[in-house]
Amino acid sequence: MSLIPSFFGGRRSDPFSLEVWDPFRDFQFPSALFSENSAFVNARVDWRETPEAHVLKADLPGLKKEEVKVEIEDNSVLQISGERNVEKEDKNDTWHRVERSSGKFMRRFRLPENAKMDEVKASMENGVLTVTVPKAEVKKPDVKSIQITG
Repeated sequence: MSLIPSFFGGRRSDPFSLEVWDPFRDFQFPSALFSENSAFVNARVDWRETPEAHVLKADLPGLKKEEVKVEIEDNSVLQISGERNVEKEDKNDTWHRVERSSGKFMRRFRLPENAKMDEVKASMENGVLTVTVPKAEVKKPDVKSIQITG
């Protein structure tokens, strides 16, 4: 995976990603500036490439596999989405702090041409979604030696 340095010394994601670079992503802002859903909107995803496959892991704590969707668009874009609903409030409860986020999220990744989109597998364990996209074998070009005369 090629990492591109940002202007602020951090790392940008893989060039295949469709996410827009956010220069303020790692800054801490008072929560009053954003909606209550903002913390869950950008689920963090690691993408590594092995000789056999592209493996993406997303941290989705507290979500069940039924609340997460993994889809393929246009046979080249992997989309991970889902939603965490707000807990039902009981009128007799007194809330002292609400820090856990809720809301929808969606991440999209353009996969390279060697991805076998028809063999994608996904699993979820302990709040971590793992998506494995096998790679097509790279055909080595046939090389024919030509004898040099003269």
